Amino acid sequence: MTTDWKRELRDKGYRLTPQRQLVLEAVTTLGHATPDDILTEIHKTASGINISTVYRTLELLEHLELVKHTHLGHGAPTYHPAGHSNHLHLVCRDCGGVTEVEPGLAEPLADTVESRYGFDIDLQHFAIFGRCGGCCRARTADRSAPGRPADNNGDSKSDNKSDSKADDEAEADNQADNQADNRADGNGGGTDVVPSPSSPARGT
Repeated sequence: MTTDWKRELRDKGYRLTPQRQLVLEAVTTLGHATPDDILTEIHKTASGINISTVYRTLELLEHLELVKHTHLGHGAPTYHPAGHSNHLHLVCRDCGGVTEVEPGLAEPLADTVESRYGFDIDLQHFAIFGRCGGCCRARTADRSAPGRPADNNGDSKSDNKSDSKADDEAEADNQADNQADNRADGNGGGTDVVPSPSSPARGT
């Protein structure tokens, strides 16, 4: 494969420098990689390369149609060898895994978008986000785990405790109101005085 790189670069008037070879090897090894990923891979064997060199080399290699890039998110672009057949990228939001599928799967969507809006979708730079099969199975297993029903019961118990606490507070308020009424009856009823039976009647 290195021979192919030499020939392709030579045919386009360039040399296969050590930096270009390192970047090409890293892209080929990783399959889909950001510039930072590529730099980390290169540093396993050569520590003298910096991120600026990686970006400049990738830009040149893409111009020479040796690598291609795709945006798989809001971050840096992801690079892969141009020799790979055209494909779509299925990106898992949970684990970050990337699955390559044939672009023909999205052709009906592309045709519909073009007929309705006149927009030509570049399927080579197309990424679909979702959840991979492994992560879907893991979520299903997690939901059916023994601890899950306990969580629901715990929520019910918590709700019951909250209701009980509210009832206790209401009962305490009622008792306080009754005590206040009783005090009002005892202290505020001084206008009607009933003579004691043992008290002598006046004027007799």
